[in-house]
Amino acid sequence: MIFLLISYIQRLGNDIGGWGVFRYISVRAAFALIISFLNGIILGPPMIRQLRKLKIGQQILLVTSSDGVKLPDKHLDKKGIPTMGGVIIAAAFLFPVLLLCNLTDPLILMLISVSIGFGLLGYRDDYLKIKEKNSAGLSPRMKFIFQILLGLIVGVFMKVKGEAIVYSYTSQAGGTHITVPFIKGWYPDLGWFYILYAIFVITATSNAVNLTDGLDGLAIGTVIIVAASYGIVGYLAGRADYSRYLIIPYVPGGGEVAIFLAALVGASVSFLWFNANPAQVFMGDTGSLLLGGLIGAIALFLKQELLLVIIGGIFVLEALSVIMQVASYKFRNKKRIFLMSPIHHHYEKKGLAEPKIIARFWIVAALLALAGLTSLKLR
Repeated sequence: MIFLLISYIQRLGNDIGGWGVFRYISVRAAFALIISFLNGIILGPPMIRQLRKLKIGQQILLVTSSDGVKLPDKHLDKKGIPTMGGVIIAAAFLFPVLLLCNLTDPLILMLISVSIGFGLLGYRDDYLKIKEKNSAGLSPRMKFIFQILLGLIVGVFMKVKGEAIVYSYTSQAGGTHITVPFIKGWYPDLGWFYILYAIFVITATSNAVNLTDGLDGLAIGTVIIVAASYGIVGYLAGRADYSRYLIIPYVPGGGEVAIFLAALVGASVSFLWFNANPAQVFMGDTGSLLLGGLIGAIALFLKQELLLVIIGGIFVLEALSVIMQVASYKFRNKKRIFLMSPIHHHYEKKGLAEPKIIARFWIVAALLALAGLTSLKLR
C-alpha cells in the first residue's frame, strides 16, 4: 500500500520527501522483517492463550502411521500444548506484505493466494485433528488432492504468464524453462510438462516441511535459513545487472519476492521465540503446509527450483528417510533402515537430546544454504 501510494503521488508530480526511501527494495525488506517480527511477538502471547482457552492442543499417537514404531516417551509431555500456531505466522507476515509490497506485481498476488490456499488446507487438517481428538486429521488422499490443485494453479500461472515475468539472458526465456545448478547457458524447456513439474515441487516441498515439523523449533529454524537464502536469490534475480553477471534468469518481480521473504523470515523468527525448546506452541499443519507451499512456489517463481534440493537439503533428507523407511518396511519383510522415521526421530531413538539434534540440523541447513548460494557463482 505504501509503495503504491508513493508511486501514485509521484505520478501526480508531487514531492514525497523522505518517503522516497520506500522505493528501495532494501529499505522495504528491512521494514518488512522488523514489522513482521514485532507483529509475531505482540500477537503471539494472546493467540497462544486463546488456543489454550479453546483447548486446541496437540494430539500424540504412541506409534507412527508409517512404520509402527513407538515415539520416545518424552513426546507424551507435549500432549495438550497449543497447536495451529501457523495462524501466528500468517497474521505476522501478511500485514507487512500488504503494507510494503507492490500489490500489482503478479508474483506477489500469487504468493498471497498460495498463502491463503495452503493456510486453509492446513487449518482444515488441524481442525479435524482437534475435533476428532486424534492425529489423523484430513485423509492423506484429500490432502494430496488439494496440494495437487494448488500446484496446478501455480503451474498454469507460470505456463501462461511466465513469459512476461521471467527473462533469461540467453536465447531462451519464459516460465517453463528450468535452471540447473552449477551449469550456465542451459535452460531446458519443459513446455506443458512444466505444469506437472510445478505440481511435484509444490506437493513435495509442502509435505517435506510437514514431515520436518517433529521437534521443537526444528522446522521453523530450517525455514528461516531457507527463506533468507531465497531472499538473497530473489534480490539478485530482480537486478538486471546482478542476474546478467551471475548468468541466472532475470525475474523483474524478484525484488518484490525478496521483500515478501523478508516478512516471512521476520514472522518465522518471532514464532521461533515461542516454538523453541521447550515449545509453548506448535505450528501444526496450518503452519507447515503454508510454509512448505510458499517455499515451493517461490523456488518456482525465481526459476531456482533445483537449487532447493541443496538449500532445502534438510527437508529433502527428512522426506527421503520416510520414503526409504516405508519402502523397506513394505518390501523387505518389515525390515527397517532407521530406528524410526523421519530421521530426526532416529537420532532421538539413539539417545541424543532433542536440543542437540535441532542445533545440529540447523548447522547442516546453514552449510547447505551456503553451498547453494555459492552455486550461483560457480557456473
